[in-house]
Amino acid sequence: MGPAVTDGSADPRTARTRARLRAALLAACEERPLDRVGVAQVARGAGVGRATFYLHYDDLRALAVDACAEIVTRAVDALHAWDGAPPGPDAPPAPLGALLVEIEARAPVYRSLLSEGGGGPLGELLHARLRQRSLDELRARRPADPGQDLTASAVAALFTGVLADWLHGRTSATPALLAARIWRMLLAVHATARLTDGTP
Repeated sequence: MGPAVTDGSADPRTARTRARLRAALLAACEERPLDRVGVAQVARGAGVGRATFYLHYDDLRALAVDACAEIVTRAVDALHAWDGAPPGPDAPPAPLGALLVEIEARAPVYRSLLSEGGGGPLGELLHARLRQRSLDELRARRPADPGQDLTASAVAALFTGVLADWLHGRTSATPALLAARIWRMLLAVHATARLTDGTP
C-alpha cells in the first residue's frame, strides 16, 4: 500500500509527482464522483503515464486518501484552535468557519470524497484523525475521567456526519451558521459526557 501522506518524501521529484497526482485527482473530482474517475484520466491530468502512477500509489483510493490528508489536518486543527479552556457556545473557533467557507467553495470535490453518511476516503480519514486528536486532548486534560473513548467517537462521528449531510444537501446552512451549530453540539457532547461520568 502506498503511503497515506507523501509531502515529506526525501526525493523532491517524488514529492512533485505525487503533488501533481493529488492535484489531478482533485480536479477530476470537480467534474465527476470519485467512483467514475479513472487512473488513466488522473495520470493524464498529472502529465505522467499509468506506470508512473502505480509507482506511487496502489490504486485511486490510496491517492484519494493522500489527497484528503491536508484538508483533514486543517479540519482537526480548526476544531482545536484554542488555548486553555474552549470558547463558549456563541464563539466557535474562527478557523472552523473559514474552513467551511473553503469547503463550500469546492463542494463538488469534497462531496465526491466524502460520501453520504460520512464514508469515503475523506470521511474515513477525518473520523479516524479527529477521534484520535479528541482522545489525546481528553487524556491530557482529564486523565482520570472514564469513557473518553466513547466521547472521542461521538465527536468524530458528529462532525464527520454533519459535514457529509451538509455537502450532500441534507441540511441547509451558511458556513457561519453551520460552524456555530456544530460547535454548540460538540460542546454539548462534552458536557453530557461529564455529567454522565459524574464529573463536575
